[in-house]
Amino acid sequence: MIYFDNSATTQIWPEVLDTYNQVCQKIWGNPSSLHKVGETAWNLQEQARKQIADLFDVLPSEIVFTSGGSEGDNWVIKGTAIEKRQYGKHIITTSVEHAAVRNSMERLADLGFEITYLPVDDQGRIDPEDVRKALRPDTILVESMVVNNEIGTIQPIKEIGEILKDYPKVHFMVDAVQAIGKGIDDLVFSDRVDFAVFSGHKFHAPRGTGFVYAKAGRKLAPLIDGGGQERGRRNGTENTAGFVAMAKALRLVKQNEKQAVEREKAIKTRIYDHIKNFEHVEVISQNDDSFAPHILTFAIVGVRGETIVHAFEDHDIYISTTSACSSKKHVEAGTLAAMKVPDEIATSAVRISLGDQNTLAEADEFNRVFDELYAGFKKIID
Repeated sequence: MIYFDNSATTQIWPEVLDTYNQVCQKIWGNPSSLHKVGETAWNLQEQARKQIADLFDVLPSEIVFTSGGSEGDNWVIKGTAIEKRQYGKHIITTSVEHAAVRNSMERLADLGFEITYLPVDDQGRIDPEDVRKALRPDTILVESMVVNNEIGTIQPIKEIGEILKDYPKVHFMVDAVQAIGKGIDDLVFSDRVDFAVFSGHKFHAPRGTGFVYAKAGRKLAPLIDGGGQERGRRNGTENTAGFVAMAKALRLVKQNEKQAVEREKAIKTRIYDHIKNFEHVEVISQNDDSFAPHILTFAIVGVRGETIVHAFEDHDIYISTTSACSSKKHVEAGTLAAMKVPDEIATSAVRISLGDQNTLAEADEFNRVFDELYAGFKKIID
């Protein structure tokens, strides 16, 4: 099997699963309990929090555990809206966000908030100056993803941060779900970013785990009220085993990050160079440092994306039609629509998303199968 759908989810690493199982079996107390069983769980969980904080050179108190990216996005967006509604009801985001962001914005719009959706260029990137132009006295939040999950565009987070230094009361949130282990941490933890959202299952941790970086001094209203867990910011009995396993997965990813990024770049380049010159192929992702190293989106124009996905599946190669979160709904990818990609290309688009376990040998096998499938598709297209 060749698994090229790592932006959808990653396989939990054996050593991470082992950690999860051991904590479940041996340290299963409630971290909020006062007795030593609970205290042991609490101490282990706080150790995991510190390990994550140390990896990013932030304070342990700035790491808030969650169930993943969707919860984190919802919390920061809606928590800001609730906390700062007396100061304004205007929010700025981009037109190429994940559904967890987009739908949260739409929900707030239904409640009377005004949302500005910034346009993107033909590579899916916003212009930082559009952020400056959109800012108003009643703006309370600016949000942008770091890496686009559909085509891999890296957004100008540092440039946006520089602009927002003149607006210190405006929250700046980034969705960093696709950014872990890709050599771009400096884009996430810039001085001006107030909140960053992460999801464990994107970096070999168990599903149902994630965390939010929440800068000290920035306030969010909780979405889940309860017993005061996570310092009252995210209530509910903690998933201790999941969080400890997530910390281990993150340590392993960061430990091997440089080599993994170089390998992903090499794999992407080998496939990119092979497919780019075919007559009916449109390569949407660029192969340079303005795009993430692990995402390559292309179209065989005239062939539906789901047809391409299933054709590769027949050869035990697994890719996706852009975002897995919406691919089963048979809707045009939001990013491609925002980029004004013609329908005949957008409906043919598929995404390769690489992980640190992939190899150049797999890229060569993909190219071999691509040639075989393309020959068959070309007969239909022509």
